[in-house]
Amino acid sequence: MTRKRRIKSLYYITHIDNLPSILQLGILSHKQIEEQHVQFAPVYDVAIVANRQKRAAPDGNSLWEFANLYFQPRNPMLYRVVNERDKHNVAILGVNPQVLNIPGSFVSIGNAASHLSEIVPVEEGIKVITEEMWGVLTSDWWREEDGSKRKIMAECLVPGLVPASFIHTIYVVSHQVADRVNASVMPYAPRVSVVPEPHMFFQPKRHYYLTSTLFLVDGDMFFSQMQTLTISVNVVGIMGKGLASRAKYQFPDVYVFYQDLCRRKVLRMGRPYLYKRETSLDKQLADDPSSLPDLNTNKWFLLFPTKRHWRETSDIRGIEEGLEWIRSNYKTEGIQSLAIPALGCGLGQLDWRDVGPLMCKYLADLGIQVAIYLPQEKEVAPECRTREFLLSARKVDESK
Repeated sequence: MTRKRRIKSLYYITHIDNLPSILQLGILSHKQIEEQHVQFAPVYDVAIVANRQKRAAPDGNSLWEFANLYFQPRNPMLYRVVNERDKHNVAILGVNPQVLNIPGSFVSIGNAASHLSEIVPVEEGIKVITEEMWGVLTSDWWREEDGSKRKIMAECLVPGLVPASFIHTIYVVSHQVADRVNASVMPYAPRVSVVPEPHMFFQPKRHYYLTSTLFLVDGDMFFSQMQTLTISVNVVGIMGKGLASRAKYQFPDVYVFYQDLCRRKVLRMGRPYLYKRETSLDKQLADDPSSLPDLNTNKWFLLFPTKRHWRETSDIRGIEEGLEWIRSNYKTEGIQSLAIPALGCGLGQLDWRDVGPLMCKYLADLGIQVAIYLPQEKEVAPECRTREFLLSARKVDESK
């Protein structure tokens, strides 16, 4: 029996300078904006938005005549916006799902600008969203090949405008931005909550600096801005769970490369292997990425063995040898910055109390930016995130 799923909110992406007018006039369609001569700060490329004029909804009206809301705001469009513009100037409006009851509304099964996305009546669309597409819409990643990049941008199309009374929350990237927004919107909507939600904007929930180049991150490593991402693997060619499983499905070329290394017995404990991928991760993740800067910055993957067989627990001695390899080879390999998970913790069953200080011992003074991503399986105790605790092993070595 299918579990009944409830849509708790819909979302609109905008520039924070537009908030006062939106909270007075509502979320307007592009046609309404033009007819009312509303001044606004764009967050989307004008040419891309103009393409929506060329597609019609089932009632014959152009998409230009609808205000569009997303079912999942953390999508390729937002990824492009926060990378193309200053994320501190972007806001996401949470909208009451009762907006779906406005007569003349439709649901687009994916990005409405794409002719692959069927535009259907609301009742039919909600059934597809909650029964067939829920996995896509609640995922942290997407791909072009399987259509998830298009589908995760499913939309609700509301004719004319979304009344301001439907807006319940304004999400922003940080507490500092929340303070700024609160000051500007309070006269117009004192009951609307302003909530800092960095994860929604592809930012870590928290980060802690240990040295000028080493910091801890609580967040999603696959959205890291570091040049090289580290994937914990075994040496038998199985990517079954955790980060390795995510890499397997999101980056199939990485998986093929990894399997070939294992087949040729090149990958072994203590000897990570660098895959110098020639495809930009931004290009894969962003909607219409052609306007993004720095698309020539390719993302590399460091395959780091933490155990011999996937059934075994992680080998802390092998992990230490791998960290020694990074320290000795990062310059010659061309690693410019590094994101690395808590090696062997979580599914590998090692304890952060042992792994954290060991990683910091080898990574604290490499001369490049290094982000260690904290275990996601369970909360790390505050005392185990401190400089004193994590740099203790390094200090002992220096005193010898």
